Amino acid sequence: MDAVVQWVCTSWTKKSRGGSEAGCRNAAPTAFLLPPGMSAGLHEVAMRESDSFEPRTQVRDLSAPGTILREADGLLRVDPPEVSMFAMPRRNRRPPAVRLAPGQWLRWQINYRFVGHCDGAWSYQLETFNILYGSATPDVFLGMPTRNVDERRSLR
Repeated sequence: MDAVVQWVCTSWTKKSRGGSEAGCRNAAPTAFLLPPGMSAGLHEVAMRESDSFEPRTQVRDLSAPGTILREADGLLRVDPPEVSMFAMPRRNRRPPAVRLAPGQWLRWQINYRFVGHCDGAWSYQLETFNILYGSATPDVFLGMPTRNVDERRSLR
């Protein structure tokens, strides 16, 4: 499949909900340059509060990109990203799949709140899926997407 997925996951706790720590979290990018020579595959970028939001990256194949990609009739169908059954707020109604023509790309964002198993402390996560159908240049995701799906909700 001629597609590139950049999965950017930012996670934090209550500590980064306000003040200077929130400034660091809010400054975390939602797109990065692709690794040199990457023309297809999954580029994972994780930024955690515990690592001062320093990006940690890895490249994998497209077998588990967090969303379902299928080619049909010359288009790439992108189904909504998987949502944990433990995440809040609940998302009973999800946007429909997005179809991309060659050369188009999509930014799909979704956020969550989780409750700790032992102490009940809240943690938060923002996932951004940048998905290109076709050949990639390293800076492809640094511009404006062809399509945008924003599933971010209030996490109070």
